[in-house]
Amino acid sequence: MFRDVIRQICSRRFGHTIVGETDSGVQAVEVILREKPDAVILDLSLPDMDGFNVVDRVLSVLPETRILVVSSHCDDYTLFRVEKSGVHGFLDKNSNTVEALQDALKSIEEGRVYFSAAFQRAKLARRNDPRSFTKVLSEWERAILSLIGQGLSDEEIGERLQLSPRTVQTHRSHLLQKLKLKGTPKLIAFAIEHGFTQVPAKHGSNPVYS
Repeated sequence: MFRDVIRQICSRRFGHTIVGETDSGVQAVEVILREKPDAVILDLSLPDMDGFNVVDRVLSVLPETRILVVSSHCDDYTLFRVEKSGVHGFLDKNSNTVEALQDALKSIEEGRVYFSAAFQRAKLARRNDPRSFTKVLSEWERAILSLIGQGLSDEEIGERLQLSPRTVQTHRSHLLQKLKLKGTPKLIAFAIEHGFTQVPAKHGSNPVYS
């Protein structure tokens, strides 16, 4: 449904030619690098690849490509990653309003940026909160927390991040202390609730327009 609305607005309202659609991150990168569209609309929830990795790969080769990302996740960590990713806009799928989508696409088309009200509120709250994870957790701790949220053991996390299990265990202890939590189940719940670990969502094709 959301994809259909995007397609109609792109083609009918703005007269854009859609050069590709896919629900695969790998295929999205291939299509974008081949077609070189002026703009990309990307759902961050993909079945085979982190949406932010798609953004990184595209912008590393085609830095002028304007990317609008959409997501149903408006948690602190996702919005923090959006802010640091270099994309040109973020649309909250939960708002699901045609007007918001039109405003976002118009902004991207005109060379401006568009970040939803939910994004702006979260950014302000994070900046004003002395306990925000951006102030208390290191990048290593954020990466480890994301993997803890997936239920991985210290050995599995160490293998992925090329750290010893003992180092991972030390980081795990620091996370518990800094976040004032007790036990791994609480860490897992925190990781999911705050977006460090994403729960798989239903997927639809991502239009790429030129």
